[in-house]
Amino acid sequence: MMYLRTQDISVRHKNSAPLSFPDLNIKAGDEVLLLGPSGSGKTTLLSVLAGFLKPADGKVFIQEKDFFLLSPAKRDHMRGRDFGFVFQTLHLLPSLTLDQNIKLAGDMADVKVEENRLKELLMTLGLSDKAHRKPDALSQGEQQRAAIARAVYLKPKIIMADEPTSALDDINADAVIKLLKDQAKATGAALLIATHDSRIKTSFSKIINLDSQKKDVA
Repeated sequence: MMYLRTQDISVRHKNSAPLSFPDLNIKAGDEVLLLGPSGSGKTTLLSVLAGFLKPADGKVFIQEKDFFLLSPAKRDHMRGRDFGFVFQTLHLLPSLTLDQNIKLAGDMADVKVEENRLKELLMTLGLSDKAHRKPDALSQGEQQRAAIARAVYLKPKIIMADEPTSALDDINADAVIKLLKDQAKATGAALLIATHDSRIKTSFSKIINLDSQKKDVA
């Protein structure tokens, strides 16, 4: 079953030309790369798909429900339950420990999580011994893994990552992509990554080029 699809999406920003986007059709387990330079609308499109930004034209369907016809409360609930986000800025709260930052995803979505979920996730991501440390006591790589852990904690149906490799060297970029793919596969989630980083093109068979607005499937 199609999890997310779009139809004729366009967005208008003040004092700039409208952005129009190719239609998306994303099923459970799909791995999709949104590739394009700065200004091509990658972050804008993610904001529309997540229901943060209403498009000027077009529709977003989540499990065949018109996302923007839902009430804001229902949209928030669906987003909190079914979406996992890895932001370009990691947004780890400095006053909370690593495990508290991760558990915050469940608290904010008001979702009860399996008792052993956090323990298993920290072990899988090699963060068990860092659980009670605050973000400033973690390396950049550990902070990135913590942000991924928070994104997948609730076993979302779709994981969205905005420029997750742009500040990383080749080795760490490959490691982050593998980590995101492994976590998506572990829960059967779709994975949608927006980036200008052409190094990771070879890791994806389904690529949507936002610059030329052509979809390339290898």
